[in-house]
Amino acid sequence: MINISFEDTIEIPEVVELYAANNWSSADKPSALIKALRNSHSLVTARKNGKLIGLANAISDGYLVVYYPHLLIHPDNQGHGIGRRIMKAMFERYGSFHQQMLTADVGSVSFYERVGFERAGHTVPMWIYEGNDH
Repeated sequence: MINISFEDTIEIPEVVELYAANNWSSADKPSALIKALRNSHSLVTARKNGKLIGLANAISDGYLVVYYPHLLIHPDNQGHGIGRRIMKAMFERYGSFHQQMLTADVGSVSFYERVGFERAGHTVPMWIYEGNDH
């Protein structure tokens, strides 16, 4: 049984394990990563028998705009609808917002299109990024 819920009781070791399994460079900054996730506007987790197997967070002004910076599913659990269920929970909270945004890696674009996102017109994503995993 997989439980999808809004929570803030995540712990550093389980978060680092999930991020490292997905080869995300933020796993190398565990203290900053856990603070960022705990201080998000929303955090949705997926747990299987109590074990963290996925999560997503949202940063928002609470009224008009929401940005979804992270959605990770442990590689052993990908392709089973968990990401879709996590995004459904986010849409239940933010679906009426004027703007919902994210930046998708090439490999995840088709997933986000299937859950309702589309390319953002002629906009260009830009960043200053310390990682090397993209």
